[in-house]
Amino acid sequence: MSKRRPRFNSPQSQARDLVRRFVIVPFRWLSPTTRFLIGFAVLVILTTLLIATARARATIEDYHEGDIVRRTVISPADIGGIDLTETLKRRTNAMESVRPVFNFNPTQSENAVQIFRSSWDDFQRQWESKTQGRREPEWPGIGGQAVSRAIIAHKFDPTDFAHLTRTLRETSEGYIYEDTDADRLTQDIVLVDARTPGVETVLSMAMSRMTSLAKARQNLRERLSEMRGWTAEEQSALAAAMLPLVKPNVIFDQAATENARDAAAQRVSPADLSLKRNQVIAREGDTVTQTMLVQFTAIRAYAKRGRPWHNFLGLLLIVASLYWLAWEFTEHRSTAVHLTLSVRRAFALVGMSVLVQTVLMRVGFIIADSIATKSERAPFNDPTIWNFAIPFASAALLVALLVDTQLALITGLMTALFAGMLAPAGITQTLYAMASSAAAIYGIGRYRERQSVTVAGLVVAGLNVIMGISLIAYAQQPLTLNTILLAAGCGVVGGLLTTVFTAGGLPVNESTFGILTDVKLLELSNADLPVLGQLALRAPGTNQHSHAVGQLAEDACRAVGANPLLARIGALYHDIGKLAAPNYFVENQQGANPHDRLKPSQSARIIISHVTYGLRLAKEIGLPKPITDFIPQHHGTRTLHFFLRKAQAQADANEEVNEAEFRYPGPRPQFKESAIMMIADSCEAAARTLARPDPDNIRTIVNKIVDAIVSDGQLDECNLTLRELTTIRETITTSLTAIYHARIDYPGFTPPMTTSFPSLPRADIDSEERGISYSRTSEVPISKGGEVEDEAVTRKQ
Repeated sequence: MSKRRPRFNSPQSQARDLVRRFVIVPFRWLSPTTRFLIGFAVLVILTTLLIATARARATIEDYHEGDIVRRTVISPADIGGIDLTETLKRRTNAMESVRPVFNFNPTQSENAVQIFRSSWDDFQRQWESKTQGRREPEWPGIGGQAVSRAIIAHKFDPTDFAHLTRTLRETSEGYIYEDTDADRLTQDIVLVDARTPGVETVLSMAMSRMTSLAKARQNLRERLSEMRGWTAEEQSALAAAMLPLVKPNVIFDQAATENARDAAAQRVSPADLSLKRNQVIAREGDTVTQTMLVQFTAIRAYAKRGRPWHNFLGLLLIVASLYWLAWEFTEHRSTAVHLTLSVRRAFALVGMSVLVQTVLMRVGFIIADSIATKSERAPFNDPTIWNFAIPFASAALLVALLVDTQLALITGLMTALFAGMLAPAGITQTLYAMASSAAAIYGIGRYRERQSVTVAGLVVAGLNVIMGISLIAYAQQPLTLNTILLAAGCGVVGGLLTTVFTAGGLPVNESTFGILTDVKLLELSNADLPVLGQLALRAPGTNQHSHAVGQLAEDACRAVGANPLLARIGALYHDIGKLAAPNYFVENQQGANPHDRLKPSQSARIIISHVTYGLRLAKEIGLPKPITDFIPQHHGTRTLHFFLRKAQAQADANEEVNEAEFRYPGPRPQFKESAIMMIADSCEAAARTLARPDPDNIRTIVNKIVDAIVSDGQLDECNLTLRELTTIRETITTSLTAIYHARIDYPGFTPPMTTSFPSLPRADIDSEERGISYSRTSEVPISKGGEVEDEAVTRKQ
């Protein structure tokens, strides 16, 4: 390799350098907690400044009904408003007068018969197939063997079957209601037939026209007890199978009832409230009444103007509370799942995303108001419709793609609340922003390709159109063609802008926060990258080994729910340190072993140095930390056992061999993927040395390596379970067996045979041979830590 190696991610490295220079270095003398608190405070203040308005909180003290007025309250001006208490009373009365809504399903009886008929036919087919040597028939429905014995005893009598189906149909017909709904049927109800949706029938004296579920099932039980020729035990078995099929066909519709009640409440006109200037509302010492509380509320609403500092302080506390909740949720989430970055980095990403999103919303509202002000014709003079073009979902989509959907949901909720504080129509914009964020979060899967952002933007655009038109209809505005087209256009623009801002923020945040996404991993797999190209050119055996290990690790990770892509890419780079001296590693050797001419300590230094050199090379080319971690962790802290023994054997009687010189620097595997890499690396190297890589030998060598790694304590610091370890054994064994599968003999070609093993071709005709092979698994040089040390074996010249 050349002295100056090209960097394939220099823009990301530059971004990290900028963050380190202007953010970390100036505050390095502070403790991490202090830096976090400063960052938290800055985040809260900046967000509060963005959404602060010149409104003040009311100055009237909070009272409850029955309290004593501590200071005389006088109306500061003519105030008009709504008497909330009276309005609530009227609406409550209107809601209580609404009849409960029930759905009637007339096909329930026939459905029950069809289920019973299907079970009967299936069981009869099983019985007829028994003569062909198949297993004992089982009743497919409820009831088990008791039903099976009863029906077999009566030889599938068609008369009994017809009687049973007729009985089931008759007992499940009519109106059958759930016993818990009995209280609701004491009054008139609204019945909706499933065959004619939208048509409602008012049913008076409903209880007298219906049958409870318990009564209907009791009727069926009585009818079954009257069957002649059936014993009581057989009748009980039939009852156990048929009673669950009788179900209520009159179901209380909670949602429809609530909607009807809400509609009735909305039709009630609000009760007006009117206060005159200098009117005495309550005198000191008076008892607070409900009417006073309503008037106090009206005065508070009026008093919110003219005191910006009160408003700012309250808003500051609200924003701080929301950010604190986000921090607590991030901490909780990090204990539930493994996040791709630390808790504080995850919170910093959420906070910065919310802050930038708030800036976008603030600018968007200003632009929307400006456009609406310059327009005179409806609907173009409505700023609410223009607000639909704001990319409310950018922050949530960014967090979802980079970290986690649950943290993205918190981000979306926060931005939706801030949108409600910023917008004149608060609740409308909150609902719109929340729906847009939810569509962005759950509208796509994992971030595996750049076009995922575009797909998410299109999903957001589609839902924006639906939500925009829905909110206009909810606000009872006229749904003209221009209104619909403008709302749809703004919704589509909002989705497209979401794509633009998210796509622009992804690479910046990936670099700033050191996040390794699937897209970044796929970019690192490019074989044209300089270090991978050099590995293929100068160390082809290591390159082939890396790809094989990557396949094994990927299969094992997929089997235990780890990250298979991370493991595969980590495998490509785990041995890049061998570029320093590729011929000193067995997979790159063709012929003599250079270690035969070296002292064991020198060989150990060369072999161990591929870890330290690999770390330096990884830092030089800017590899992400999760990939760099594979380089030292796939060897852990194991010793080069065979070189150590050789050194001890060659040492003088009084000479002491330092075991530390033969030990890898570590650390041990810290996460599942690196632990799986350690196992796959040794298993692939061992399987490659087998002269007979049949399934039994492969299984033996895999079990031997895994047991050695576990016994050496190399997996003590990762979160692999014993069950997962068993799954990894089986998966790697299966994968290696597939790699070294038996090949067919080609007609007309008889390869030359070896002396030791006449059934095997001669090794010297294999152009892909690396190192030496072993006929027995016990001969493979596996150390106590599960390391394969082919380099320590002296070659025969």
